[in-house]
Amino acid sequence: METRLFLAFDLGAESGRTVLGRLSGGRIHTRELTRFPNAPVHVLGHQHWNIYGLFEEIKKGIRAGLAEAGRQLESLAVDTWGVDFGLLAGDGTILGLPYAYRDDRTNGAMEEFFKRLPRENVYERTGIQFMPFNSLFQLFVTARDNPALLERAEILLFMPDLFTFLLTGEKASEFTIASTSQILDPRLRTWDETILSVLGLSSQIMPDVLAAGTMIGTLLPSVSEETGLQETPVIATSSHDTAAAVAAIPASGEDWAYISSGTWSLMGVELQSPLISPRSLAANFTNEGGVAGTIRFLKNIAGLWLLRQCRKEWSKSTGLSYDELTRMAGEAVPFKVFVDPDCPDFLNPPSMPEAIRRFCLRTGQVLPLSPAETVRGILESLAFKYRYTLDQVRLLTARPIERIHVIGGGSRNELLCRFTADATNLTVLAGPAEATATGNIMVQALALGYVGSLSEIRAIVRNSVNVRTYQPAGRADWDRAYERFRDVTGL
Repeated sequence: METRLFLAFDLGAESGRTVLGRLSGGRIHTRELTRFPNAPVHVLGHQHWNIYGLFEEIKKGIRAGLAEAGRQLESLAVDTWGVDFGLLAGDGTILGLPYAYRDDRTNGAMEEFFKRLPRENVYERTGIQFMPFNSLFQLFVTARDNPALLERAEILLFMPDLFTFLLTGEKASEFTIASTSQILDPRLRTWDETILSVLGLSSQIMPDVLAAGTMIGTLLPSVSEETGLQETPVIATSSHDTAAAVAAIPASGEDWAYISSGTWSLMGVELQSPLISPRSLAANFTNEGGVAGTIRFLKNIAGLWLLRQCRKEWSKSTGLSYDELTRMAGEAVPFKVFVDPDCPDFLNPPSMPEAIRRFCLRTGQVLPLSPAETVRGILESLAFKYRYTLDQVRLLTARPIERIHVIGGGSRNELLCRFTADATNLTVLAGPAEATATGNIMVQALALGYVGSLSEIRAIVRNSVNVRTYQPAGRADWDRAYERFRDVTGL
């Protein structure tokens, strides 16, 4: 039985990876070949992405993939985080390093933009959750502070589209990544002319939008010569990392919700069309694109970012690993400290442990006395935020939800998965941890005709991965603590 080989580049806001996928006999196997850091570079007081350094890592990954495969590959594709973008001049020159979404230049931009186009109008047109770093507000700030840059720009490309351009020379955007911008009409899947007009931009600066699973081009001869890989197809996969992960959920039926768990927690359900209403606006839910024309109706939750930033500070003195911190948290006193993971204070503070202490003081709680208590408070609070979000999903969609699929790196955190089952009183199915790379690869296979549908992708994933099951326990204690959590956070 013939084995099909694919190469996926999965770039997150902390690190990037090259993953080789082998599709054979109705099963998918993935192997990580390279891993490289991805951290913003600080230039003149702002945070940017080093796109050229990342592109060099991609070329190294192509060479590693070719060496591991021992033969030419079927295709390759890149997925990244959402919202960030670069601007290209007419000759293809990238006009400066793309800004990183956690840069503070967009502080206050939403409120200023709403004076030109009301919040309700923006949501009705895009169905996207409001966050200060959305592409819309990044563009607004660019037009306000650096109009000359936009005058020089011929086209805007989002991060995965930029890498695809560097690989192929083709300029286009894929639906799932374009949908994160808060500039796209999710019903028509075209750029919203009214929003662009308010920005003072022509629609000509925006790229054509392609469906997930479109062959966008082949490797440039210069890239082929440098890497040894022939002029291989480059696929516009599900280019937004969460869309790729959701495509690889090993689910069947419709009575499930998902949490794509990592630095961010993306929690929601899969719909066939956008759900845009005053109630979804009030709950600040988003309608982002998915594979096969689906809509990811979800809420962005801060996720394990808080834990990551705490460990980053603690590592200077303790050197404790994530596993050690989680084990210690499991032995700590429960329900002592609560935080709202989405409090603006936690977006990018100089010290996350100090930000958590300040939150506790402001809300009249006892202070955490150790890293273990802080970690337990973060994980319990995340589980309660999932419960709160799940209640909103049920209310907005009227959909019965019987289980939660947790995918991504956070699915390896057994304590968080157990807390999630207990807090929501639902079965939690954890895995695959490599959902994003798996989804990237399977959508490549879909584009080339080796699989026929999204449901077939999920059946292959179910046949290929081990999923860990967590059953809820001790509901009464969690119910009482949930009420305290809501009182403390004001939710």
